[in-house]
Amino acid sequence: MAFVFSDKYVHSFVGEADLLAVSDEVNAAHKTLCEKTGAGNDFLGWVELPISFDRAEVAQMKKAAEKIQSMCDVLIVIGIGGSYLGARAAIEFIHGNYYNNKPKKTPDIYFVGKDISSSHLQDILNICKDKDICVNVISKSGTTTEPAIAFRIFRDLLIEKYGKEGAAERIFATTDAKKGALRSQADTYGYESFVIADDVGGRYSVLTPVGLLPIAVSGADIEEMLAGAAKAYEDFKDGDVLTNGCLKYAAIRNILYRQGKSVEILTANDPALTMTCEWWKQLFGESEGKDGKGLYPSSAIYSTDLHSIGQFIQEGSRVMFETVMNVNIDDGFKVPYDAENGDGLNFLADQTINFVNQKAHDGTVLAHTDGNVPNLSITLTSRSAFDFGYLVYFFEKACAVSGYMLGVNPFNQPGVEAYKKNMFALLDKPGYSELRAELETRLEGLK
Repeated sequence: MAFVFSDKYVHSFVGEADLLAVSDEVNAAHKTLCEKTGAGNDFLGWVELPISFDRAEVAQMKKAAEKIQSMCDVLIVIGIGGSYLGARAAIEFIHGNYYNNKPKKTPDIYFVGKDISSSHLQDILNICKDKDICVNVISKSGTTTEPAIAFRIFRDLLIEKYGKEGAAERIFATTDAKKGALRSQADTYGYESFVIADDVGGRYSVLTPVGLLPIAVSGADIEEMLAGAAKAYEDFKDGDVLTNGCLKYAAIRNILYRQGKSVEILTANDPALTMTCEWWKQLFGESEGKDGKGLYPSSAIYSTDLHSIGQFIQEGSRVMFETVMNVNIDDGFKVPYDAENGDGLNFLADQTINFVNQKAHDGTVLAHTDGNVPNLSITLTSRSAFDFGYLVYFFEKACAVSGYMLGVNPFNQPGVEAYKKNMFALLDKPGYSELRAELETRLEGLK
Protein backbone atom coordinates (compact mmCIF):
# COMPACT_ATOMS: atom_id res chain seq x y z
CA MET A 1 0.00 0.00 0.00
CA ALA A 2 1.07 3.57 -0.72
CA PHE A 3 -0.66 4.57 2.56
CA VAL A 4 0.43 3.39 6.00
CA PHE A 5 -0.97 4.69 9.29
CA SER A 6 1.19 4.07 12.37
CA ASP A 7 0.96 4.88 16.07
CA LYS A 8 4.52 3.69 16.83
CA TYR A 9 5.69 7.17 17.84
CA VAL A 10 2.84 7.62 20.33
CA HIS A 11 3.31 4.47 22.42
CA SER A 12 4.95 6.34 25.30
CA PHE A 13 1.88 8.58 25.49
CA VAL A 14 -0.96 6.18 24.60
CA GLY A 15 -0.55 2.46 25.23
CA GLU A 16 -2.57 -0.60 24.34
CA ALA A 17 -4.29 -0.46 27.72
CA ASP A 18 -5.50 3.06 26.95
CA LEU A 19 -6.91 1.91 23.64
CA LEU A 20 -8.66 -1.09 25.16
CA ALA A 21 -10.16 1.17 27.83
CA VAL A 22 -12.06 3.12 25.13
CA SER A 23 -12.73 0.18 22.80
CA ASP A 24 -16.40 -0.12 23.75
CA GLU A 25 -16.83 3.60 23.16
CA VAL A 26 -15.12 3.39 19.78
CA ASN A 27 -17.19 0.38 18.73
CA ALA A 28 -20.38 2.16 19.77
CA ALA A 29 -19.46 5.26 17.75
CA HIS A 30 -18.57 3.11 14.74
CA LYS A 31 -21.85 1.21 15.02
CA THR A 32 -23.77 4.47 15.28
CA LEU A 33 -22.14 5.66 12.07
CA CYS A 34 -22.60 2.43 10.12
CA GLU A 35 -26.20 1.91 11.24
CA LYS A 36 -26.98 5.61 10.73
CA THR A 37 -28.69 6.02 14.07
CA GLY A 38 -26.84 9.06 15.44
CA ALA A 39 -27.17 12.81 15.21
CA GLY A 40 -26.86 14.10 11.66
CA ASN A 41 -27.74 10.72 10.15
CA ASP A 42 -29.42 12.47 7.22
CA PHE A 43 -25.94 13.55 6.04
CA LEU A 44 -24.33 10.13 5.69
CA GLY A 45 -24.53 9.68 1.93
CA TRP A 46 -20.73 9.83 1.75
CA VAL A 47 -20.29 6.61 3.77
CA GLU A 48 -21.18 4.19 0.94
CA LEU A 49 -20.48 6.64 -1.85
CA PRO A 50 -17.21 4.97 -2.98
CA ILE A 51 -19.04 1.71 -3.72
CA SER A 52 -22.43 3.10 -4.80
CA PHE A 53 -21.62 6.19 -6.90
CA ASP A 54 -23.62 6.84 -10.05
CA ARG A 55 -21.43 5.68 -12.94
CA ALA A 56 -23.57 7.57 -15.45
CA GLU A 57 -22.96 10.77 -13.50
CA VAL A 58 -19.21 10.13 -13.48
CA ALA A 59 -19.33 9.59 -17.25
CA GLN A 60 -21.21 12.89 -17.63
CA MET A 61 -18.57 14.67 -15.54
CA LYS A 62 -15.75 13.24 -17.66
CA LYS A 63 -17.54 14.34 -20.82
CA ALA A 64 -18.10 17.83 -19.38
CA ALA A 65 -14.44 17.98 -18.35
CA GLU A 66 -13.38 17.16 -21.91
CA LYS A 67 -15.68 19.91 -23.20
CA ILE A 68 -14.19 22.42 -20.78
CA GLN A 69 -10.65 21.36 -21.74
CA SER A 70 -11.48 21.93 -25.42
CA MET A 71 -13.18 25.30 -24.91
CA CYS A 72 -11.00 27.30 -22.57
CA ASP A 73 -7.59 28.33 -21.34
CA VAL A 74 -8.85 29.01 -17.80
CA LEU A 75 -11.50 27.37 -15.65
CA ILE A 76 -12.84 29.56 -12.85
CA VAL A 77 -14.19 27.49 -9.96
CA ILE A 78 -16.54 29.49 -7.75
CA GLY A 79 -17.25 28.16 -4.26
CA ILE A 80 -16.39 28.46 -0.60
CA GLY A 81 -15.53 25.97 2.14
CA GLY A 82 -16.21 22.42 1.05
CA SER A 83 -17.19 23.71 -2.39
CA TYR A 84 -13.58 24.44 -3.27
CA LEU A 85 -11.17 23.04 -0.66
CA GLY A 86 -11.42 19.40 -1.71
CA ALA A 87 -10.95 20.06 -5.41
CA ARG A 88 -8.01 22.38 -4.89
CA ALA A 89 -6.44 19.94 -2.42
CA ALA A 90 -6.75 17.09 -4.92
CA ILE A 91 -5.34 19.07 -7.84
CA GLU A 92 -2.27 20.16 -5.85
CA PHE A 93 -1.84 16.73 -4.22
CA ILE A 94 -1.67 15.08 -7.66
CA HIS A 95 -0.10 17.79 -9.84
CA GLY A 96 1.83 19.86 -7.28
CA ASN A 97 1.55 23.48 -6.17
CA TYR A 98 2.47 24.87 -9.57
CA TYR A 99 -0.21 23.20 -11.68
CA ASN A 100 -1.15 26.50 -13.34
CA ASN A 101 2.47 27.24 -14.27
CA LYS A 102 3.30 23.87 -15.78
CA PRO A 103 3.28 23.12 -19.53
CA LYS A 104 0.11 21.05 -20.02
CA LYS A 105 -2.84 20.41 -22.30
CA THR A 106 -5.45 21.18 -19.65
CA PRO A 107 -6.73 24.63 -18.57
CA ASP A 108 -5.35 26.68 -15.72
CA ILE A 109 -7.73 26.49 -12.75
CA TYR A 110 -8.37 29.41 -10.40
CA PHE A 111 -10.61 29.39 -7.34
CA VAL A 112 -12.72 32.42 -6.44
CA GLY A 113 -15.79 33.09 -4.31
CA LYS A 114 -13.93 31.94 -1.22
CA ASP A 115 -13.32 35.45 0.12
CA ILE A 116 -14.57 39.02 -0.32
CA SER A 117 -11.28 40.56 -1.41
CA SER A 118 -11.63 43.13 -4.17
CA SER A 119 -7.95 42.88 -5.12
CA HIS A 120 -8.11 39.07 -5.38
CA LEU A 121 -11.10 39.22 -7.72
CA GLN A 122 -9.49 41.90 -9.87
CA ASP A 123 -6.25 39.96 -10.09
CA ILE A 124 -8.11 36.93 -11.45
CA LEU A 125 -10.10 39.13 -13.85
CA ASN A 126 -6.83 40.54 -15.20
CA ILE A 127 -5.47 37.02 -15.67
CA CYS A 128 -8.60 36.10 -17.65
CA LYS A 129 -8.76 39.29 -19.72
CA ASP A 130 -7.34 37.91 -22.97
CA LYS A 131 -8.11 34.23 -22.44
CA ASP A 132 -11.00 31.89 -23.15
CA ILE A 133 -12.71 30.98 -19.90
CA CYS A 134 -15.32 28.64 -18.47
CA VAL A 135 -16.95 28.78 -15.05
CA ASN A 136 -17.93 26.03 -12.63
CA VAL A 137 -20.14 27.63 -9.97
CA ILE A 138 -20.74 25.45 -6.91
CA SER A 139 -23.43 26.33 -4.39
CA LYS A 140 -26.33 24.41 -2.85
CA SER A 141 -28.49 27.52 -2.55
CA GLY A 142 -26.90 29.98 -4.95
CA THR A 143 -27.28 32.73 -2.33
CA THR A 144 -24.13 32.32 -0.19
CA THR A 145 -22.63 35.81 -0.22
CA GLU A 146 -19.02 35.19 -1.25
CA PRO A 147 -19.62 32.85 -4.23
CA ALA A 148 -22.80 34.69 -5.30
CA ILE A 149 -20.87 37.97 -5.65
CA ALA A 150 -18.11 36.23 -7.61
CA PHE A 151 -20.61 34.51 -9.88
CA ARG A 152 -22.27 37.81 -10.75
CA ILE A 153 -18.89 39.23 -11.75
CA PHE A 154 -17.71 36.27 -13.85
CA ARG A 155 -21.13 35.64 -15.39
CA ASP A 156 -21.14 39.26 -16.59
CA LEU A 157 -17.63 38.81 -17.97
CA LEU A 158 -18.72 35.73 -19.92
CA ILE A 159 -21.77 37.54 -21.32
CA GLU A 160 -19.58 40.47 -22.37
CA LYS A 161 -17.10 38.14 -24.12
CA TYR A 162 -19.44 35.55 -25.63
CA GLY A 163 -23.03 36.86 -25.48
CA LYS A 164 -25.80 35.32 -23.38
CA GLU A 165 -26.04 32.06 -25.32
CA GLY A 166 -22.29 31.65 -25.55
CA ALA A 167 -21.92 32.36 -21.85
CA ALA A 168 -24.52 29.73 -20.98
CA GLU A 169 -22.45 27.16 -22.90
CA ARG A 170 -19.47 27.97 -20.70
CA ILE A 171 -21.18 27.89 -17.30
CA PHE A 172 -21.40 24.61 -15.40
CA ALA A 173 -23.51 24.67 -12.25
CA THR A 174 -23.15 22.25 -9.36
CA THR A 175 -26.18 22.78 -7.15
CA ASP A 176 -29.36 21.39 -5.63
CA ALA A 177 -31.40 18.97 -7.73
CA LYS A 178 -34.68 20.87 -7.47
CA LYS A 179 -34.56 24.13 -5.57
CA GLY A 180 -32.53 27.25 -4.90
CA ALA A 181 -31.46 30.35 -6.79
CA LEU A 182 -28.68 28.64 -8.72
CA ARG A 183 -30.92 25.73 -9.73
CA SER A 184 -33.45 28.25 -11.03
CA GLN A 185 -30.77 30.04 -13.06
CA ALA A 186 -29.39 26.79 -14.45
CA ASP A 187 -32.86 25.73 -15.59
CA THR A 188 -33.72 29.15 -17.00
CA TYR A 189 -30.51 29.74 -18.95
CA GLY A 190 -29.61 26.14 -19.80
CA TYR A 191 -26.37 25.72 -17.87
CA GLU A 192 -25.15 22.15 -17.80
CA SER A 193 -25.62 21.10 -14.19
CA PHE A 194 -24.58 18.53 -11.63
CA VAL A 195 -26.31 17.68 -8.38
CA ILE A 196 -25.19 18.30 -4.81
CA ALA A 197 -26.85 15.43 -2.97
CA ASP A 198 -29.05 16.32 0.00
CA ASP A 199 -27.35 13.68 2.17
CA VAL A 200 -23.72 14.81 1.69
CA GLY A 201 -22.53 17.91 3.53
CA GLY A 202 -20.03 20.30 1.95
CA ARG A 203 -16.94 19.19 3.85
CA TYR A 204 -17.63 15.54 2.92
CA SER A 205 -18.36 16.33 -0.74
CA VAL A 206 -14.97 16.13 -2.48
CA LEU A 207 -15.82 12.72 -4.00
CA THR A 208 -19.08 14.07 -5.48
CA PRO A 209 -19.52 16.41 -8.48
CA VAL A 210 -18.59 19.27 -6.12
CA GLY A 211 -14.97 18.15 -6.26
CA LEU A 212 -14.81 15.67 -9.09
CA LEU A 213 -15.67 17.97 -12.02
CA PRO A 214 -12.80 20.45 -11.53
CA ILE A 215 -10.50 17.59 -10.57
CA ALA A 216 -11.34 15.88 -13.86
CA VAL A 217 -10.67 19.11 -15.77
CA SER A 218 -7.12 19.04 -14.37
CA GLY A 219 -6.58 15.70 -16.10
CA ALA A 220 -6.71 13.59 -12.94
CA ASP A 221 -8.43 10.20 -13.13
CA ILE A 222 -11.58 10.57 -11.03
CA GLU A 223 -12.49 6.89 -11.40
CA GLU A 224 -9.13 5.99 -9.86
CA MET A 225 -9.85 8.45 -7.07
CA LEU A 226 -13.16 6.75 -6.33
CA ALA A 227 -11.40 3.38 -6.49
CA GLY A 228 -8.96 4.58 -3.83
CA ALA A 229 -11.85 5.62 -1.62
CA ALA A 230 -13.52 2.24 -2.22
CA LYS A 231 -10.33 0.48 -1.09
CA ALA A 232 -10.32 2.55 2.10
CA TYR A 233 -14.01 1.74 2.60
CA GLU A 234 -13.18 -1.96 2.52
CA ASP A 235 -9.98 -1.66 4.56
CA PHE A 236 -11.65 0.24 7.41
CA LYS A 237 -15.09 -1.37 7.30
CA ASP A 238 -14.46 -3.95 10.02
CA GLY A 239 -12.08 -4.65 12.86
CA ASP A 240 -11.50 -3.11 16.26
CA VAL A 241 -9.48 -0.31 17.77
CA LEU A 242 -6.27 -2.38 17.66
CA THR A 243 -6.58 -3.58 14.05
CA ASN A 244 -8.50 -0.85 12.22
CA GLY A 245 -6.21 2.14 11.66
CA CYS A 246 -9.09 4.51 11.05
CA LEU A 247 -10.73 3.63 14.38
CA LYS A 248 -7.34 3.74 16.12
CA TYR A 249 -6.71 7.26 14.84
CA ALA A 250 -10.13 8.39 16.08
CA ALA A 251 -9.52 6.74 19.46
CA ILE A 252 -6.03 8.16 20.00
CA ARG A 253 -7.20 11.67 19.11
CA ASN A 254 -9.85 11.46 21.83
CA ILE A 255 -7.50 9.92 24.38
CA LEU A 256 -4.95 12.70 23.86
CA TYR A 257 -7.72 15.30 24.03
CA ARG A 258 -8.77 13.91 27.40
CA GLN A 259 -5.15 14.04 28.52
CA GLY A 260 -5.19 17.81 27.96
CA LYS A 261 -3.98 18.07 24.39
CA SER A 262 -6.23 20.71 22.84
CA VAL A 263 -4.50 21.22 19.47
CA GLU A 264 -3.83 18.76 16.66
CA ILE A 265 -1.25 19.85 14.08
CA LEU A 266 -1.47 18.05 10.74
CA THR A 267 1.95 18.28 9.14
CA ALA A 268 3.36 17.28 5.77
CA ASN A 269 6.89 17.29 4.40
CA ASP A 270 5.77 18.10 0.85
CA PRO A 271 4.23 21.49 -0.05
CA ALA A 272 1.93 19.69 -2.49
CA LEU A 273 -0.13 18.69 0.55
CA THR A 274 -0.64 22.26 1.81
CA MET A 275 -4.23 22.42 0.58
CA THR A 276 -4.88 18.87 1.80
CA CYS A 277 -4.09 20.25 5.25
CA GLU A 278 -6.52 23.13 4.64
CA TRP A 279 -9.26 20.68 3.60
CA TRP A 280 -8.55 18.61 6.73
CA LYS A 281 -8.83 21.70 8.94
CA GLN A 282 -12.35 22.38 7.71
CA LEU A 283 -13.32 18.72 8.00
CA PHE A 284 -12.32 18.39 11.63
CA GLY A 285 -12.85 21.98 12.76
CA GLU A 286 -16.40 22.24 11.46
CA SER A 287 -17.29 18.70 12.50
CA GLU A 288 -15.99 18.74 16.08
CA GLY A 289 -15.76 22.37 17.16
CA LYS A 290 -19.09 22.84 18.94
CA ASP A 291 -20.75 22.60 22.33
CA GLY A 292 -17.55 23.97 23.88
CA LYS A 293 -15.65 20.88 22.74
CA GLY A 294 -13.12 19.78 20.18
CA LEU A 295 -9.46 19.81 19.22
CA TYR A 296 -8.26 22.93 17.43
CA PRO A 297 -7.05 21.80 13.98
CA SER A 298 -3.83 23.45 12.85
CA SER A 299 -1.30 22.59 10.15
CA ALA A 300 2.32 23.04 9.17
CA ILE A 301 4.60 22.19 6.25
CA TYR A 302 8.03 20.83 7.19
CA SER A 303 10.81 21.61 7.04
CA THR A 304 9.60 25.13 6.12
CA ASP A 305 7.63 25.77 9.30
CA LEU A 306 10.32 24.30 11.53
CA HIS A 307 12.04 27.63 10.92
CA SER A 308 8.99 29.62 12.06
CA ILE A 309 6.80 27.81 14.61
CA GLY A 310 9.21 24.93 15.22
CA GLN A 311 10.54 26.56 18.38
CA PHE A 312 7.05 26.74 19.89
CA ILE A 313 6.27 23.14 18.98
CA GLN A 314 9.54 21.99 20.52
CA GLU A 315 9.48 23.97 23.75
CA GLY A 316 6.27 25.98 24.04
CA SER A 317 3.14 25.16 26.04
CA ARG A 318 2.44 21.43 25.86
CA VAL A 319 -1.04 21.65 24.36
CA MET A 320 -0.56 19.87 21.04
CA PHE A 321 0.10 16.63 19.27
CA GLU A 322 1.01 16.05 15.63
CA THR A 323 -0.34 13.85 12.87
CA VAL A 324 2.56 13.68 10.43
CA MET A 325 2.04 12.96 6.73
CA ASN A 326 5.41 11.73 5.49
CA VAL A 327 5.61 11.79 1.68
CA ASN A 328 8.39 9.33 0.87
CA ILE A 329 8.82 9.42 -2.91
CA ASP A 330 12.36 9.13 -4.23
CA ASP A 331 12.57 10.41 -7.80
CA GLY A 332 16.37 10.24 -7.95
CA PHE A 333 16.91 14.03 -7.83
CA LYS A 334 20.28 14.44 -6.11
CA VAL A 335 22.31 17.01 -4.22
CA PRO A 336 25.12 18.12 -6.55
CA TYR A 337 28.84 17.98 -5.71
CA ASP A 338 30.61 21.33 -5.28
CA ALA A 339 34.41 21.25 -5.72
CA GLU A 340 34.84 24.31 -3.48
CA ASN A 341 32.44 22.99 -0.80
CA GLY A 342 31.91 26.54 0.45
CA ASP A 343 28.72 25.58 2.28
CA GLY A 344 30.24 22.44 3.80
CA LEU A 345 27.50 20.22 2.34
CA ASN A 346 29.59 17.82 0.29
CA PHE A 347 28.80 15.15 2.88
CA LEU A 348 25.36 15.15 1.21
CA ALA A 349 26.67 15.11 -2.37
CA ASP A 350 25.09 12.39 -4.50
CA GLN A 351 22.37 11.73 -1.90
CA THR A 352 18.84 12.21 -3.17
CA ILE A 353 16.80 15.19 -1.97
CA ASN A 354 14.22 12.72 -0.69
CA PHE A 355 16.87 10.96 1.42
CA VAL A 356 17.64 14.30 3.10
CA ASN A 357 13.91 14.98 3.54
CA GLN A 358 13.42 11.59 5.19
CA LYS A 359 16.24 12.19 7.65
CA ALA A 360 14.72 15.60 8.43
CA HIS A 361 11.41 13.82 9.07
CA ASP A 362 13.00 11.23 11.34
CA GLY A 363 14.97 13.84 13.25
CA THR A 364 11.88 16.01 13.72
CA VAL A 365 9.72 13.16 15.02
CA LEU A 366 12.40 12.20 17.54
CA ALA A 367 12.94 15.80 18.65
CA HIS A 368 9.23 16.54 19.05
CA THR A 369 8.41 13.34 20.89
CA ASP A 370 11.39 14.01 23.17
CA GLY A 371 9.80 17.42 23.70
CA ASN A 372 6.58 15.75 24.91
CA VAL A 373 4.64 16.20 21.67
CA PRO A 374 2.95 12.90 20.69
CA ASN A 375 3.24 12.03 16.99
CA LEU A 376 0.95 9.92 14.83
CA SER A 377 2.22 8.96 11.39
CA ILE A 378 0.82 8.55 7.89
CA THR A 379 3.33 7.50 5.23
CA LEU A 380 2.55 8.05 1.53
CA THR A 381 4.78 6.55 -1.13
CA SER A 382 2.95 8.08 -4.08
CA ARG A 383 0.64 11.01 -4.82
CA SER A 384 -1.82 9.51 -7.25
CA ALA A 385 -5.56 10.08 -7.61
CA PHE A 386 -6.03 6.66 -6.00
CA ASP A 387 -3.96 7.74 -2.99
CA PHE A 388 -5.91 10.97 -2.57
CA GLY A 389 -9.24 9.10 -2.60
CA TYR A 390 -7.91 6.67 0.00
CA LEU A 391 -6.61 9.46 2.25
CA VAL A 392 -9.86 11.42 2.01
CA TYR A 393 -12.00 8.47 3.03
CA PHE A 394 -9.66 7.60 5.91
CA PHE A 395 -10.00 11.11 7.34
CA GLU A 396 -13.75 11.38 6.68
CA LYS A 397 -14.58 8.17 8.51
CA ALA A 398 -12.16 8.89 11.36
CA CYS A 399 -13.70 12.33 11.76
CA ALA A 400 -17.23 10.96 12.00
CA VAL A 401 -16.29 8.30 14.55
CA SER A 402 -14.21 10.80 16.53
CA GLY A 403 -17.09 13.27 16.58
CA TYR A 404 -19.50 10.69 17.94
CA MET A 405 -16.95 9.74 20.60
CA LEU A 406 -16.73 13.41 21.52
CA GLY A 407 -20.50 13.56 21.93
CA VAL A 408 -21.26 16.08 19.17
CA ASN A 409 -23.11 16.01 15.87
CA PRO A 410 -20.25 15.77 13.34
CA PHE A 411 -22.46 16.86 10.44
CA ASN A 412 -23.86 20.27 11.36
CA GLN A 413 -22.24 23.69 11.70
CA PRO A 414 -24.61 25.99 13.61
CA GLY A 415 -21.85 28.38 14.62
CA VAL A 416 -21.11 29.34 11.02
CA GLU A 417 -24.38 31.24 10.86
CA ALA A 418 -23.40 33.76 13.58
CA TYR A 419 -21.10 35.88 11.44
CA LYS A 420 -23.53 35.72 8.51
CA LYS A 421 -26.38 37.08 10.61
CA ASN A 422 -24.26 40.01 11.81
CA MET A 423 -22.88 40.68 8.33
CA PHE A 424 -26.35 40.71 6.77
CA ALA A 425 -27.60 43.12 9.44
CA LEU A 426 -24.67 45.51 8.96
CA LEU A 427 -25.19 45.37 5.18
CA ASP A 428 -28.83 46.38 5.77
CA LYS A 429 -30.33 43.23 4.32
CA PRO A 430 -34.15 43.39 4.52
CA GLY A 431 -35.46 41.86 7.74
CA TYR A 432 -32.40 42.67 9.84
CA SER A 433 -33.06 46.30 10.78
CA GLU A 434 -33.47 45.76 14.54
CA LEU A 435 -30.28 43.73 14.78
CA ARG A 436 -28.47 46.32 12.67
CA ALA A 437 -29.29 49.10 15.13
CA GLU A 438 -28.09 46.95 18.04
CA LEU A 439 -24.81 46.01 16.31
CA GLU A 440 -24.06 49.58 15.24
CA THR A 441 -24.59 50.75 18.81
CA ARG A 442 -22.21 48.07 20.06
CA LEU A 443 -19.59 48.96 17.44
CA GLU A 444 -19.86 52.64 18.30
CA GLY A 445 -19.26 51.79 21.95
CA LEU A 446 -16.02 50.05 21.05
CA LYS A 447 -14.49 53.14 19.46
